[in-house]
Amino acid sequence: MITAMKKVWKFVKKLFTRLRTFLRKLLFPLYFFPLKLITYSTYYLLKFLIKLIFALFGLIIDCIVYPFKSMKNLLKFILILIAILYLFASLFVIADYLKKEYGWWGKYFCSIGTKEKLQSNVLRIVGGYSEGSGFFISENQVLTNFHVIADEPSPKIIFPDGSFITPYQILGDKNADLAILLTKEKYPDKVLSIPDRINLYPDEPLLSAGYPMGTDLAGKATVVRGNFIDFRYSKKNPVYYLQTNLSLVEGMSGGPLTDQCGQVVGINTMGLAGLSMFIGADQAKSMVPQFTDMEIEKINVDPSLSPEDSVRAFYTYLKARRMEEGFKLLSTIYLQKTNFQEWTNRFTDILDVDVIKSERYKDTDDTASVKFATKNWVDGEVEIHFYEGNWETVKEDGVYKMNKSKILEVENPDYSWFYE
Repeated sequence: MITAMKKVWKFVKKLFTRLRTFLRKLLFPLYFFPLKLITYSTYYLLKFLIKLIFALFGLIIDCIVYPFKSMKNLLKFILILIAILYLFASLFVIADYLKKEYGWWGKYFCSIGTKEKLQSNVLRIVGGYSEGSGFFISENQVLTNFHVIADEPSPKIIFPDGSFITPYQILGDKNADLAILLTKEKYPDKVLSIPDRINLYPDEPLLSAGYPMGTDLAGKATVVRGNFIDFRYSKKNPVYYLQTNLSLVEGMSGGPLTDQCGQVVGINTMGLAGLSMFIGADQAKSMVPQFTDMEIEKINVDPSLSPEDSVRAFYTYLKARRMEEGFKLLSTIYLQKTNFQEWTNRFTDILDVDVIKSERYKDTDDTASVKFATKNWVDGEVEIHFYEGNWETVKEDGVYKMNKSKILEVENPDYSWFYE
């Protein structure tokens, strides 16, 4: 044991001595150090490369000669060759799989969590006449299809956690079938990125997210998978489309089409069985600054005209979540039994109010007969309620205000109720 330790110590001491001598020759004199560094580096690199070339050449010779030395060697060589060919074939299979499943190998590493990201960021867009999907393209801009919010002055934006808000402004381009909903609050964590230019590989896998069947189907956003087919252009349309083999259904319009990494490449627009078209996301992004509100439905009410106009205005403000304006239509007598906080708390779950009828009640001067329906967002699902009755109004400050009501809920109204 002691002899072995002495040998080890002697070897280490010898190695240290040689290293110290080498460093002394390299470093001193100091003015020769840069030249020595270049010279030594070049020398040892060339020496290594020459030895490597000879070693490889010798290895090739050995590989050629080895199988012919004996039958045993030949069999070993054949087995090794088969194993090498199998490994190469496996690499081609893996490369083909990555191409089919992810587009290209680079997108394999960023695909983890993309589905969950979409489900936590894609939004429901709900109006009185249509429903669809949308997503944030900036911290206060939600992109969707124009046909989702067409004829709807106050759609609701429902978040995956069940909360909802009303946009303060809507801009769009009807011909491009695109619209932007602007929110007062900012949501930087929910923004989905859109590249400046879309580049896709043939048959590249893509993901489309949205809410099929709208609020009729509760739960998280649906994420479906398909493949890119081609780009489609037409002089009749101001936008180009991505064609895929996905199957879109009603309710998914306005949602994002993304690559495996979650970058938005298209906007869900139209679909048939196994064939869907998506507006190119890069072009949609570039068009947003030119959107206007010229073709957007506006709220146009005047509570000073008559009791029935005031009642219609009252429920229109509730529909639009313009609670301050609705509260101002309550009479002085009505306000004696409530305040703004208590009154607004009655309507926290209302998504939409559809005034079916508002007309003068018989021969009165101050009372309106009304029928309306509400969409209520309760535990992640829509409940629809129907009401009818009368509102007695009183004119204050030149405006007919809500003074006293007799409104009753109607259970399961038949077809005729909507047209009487």
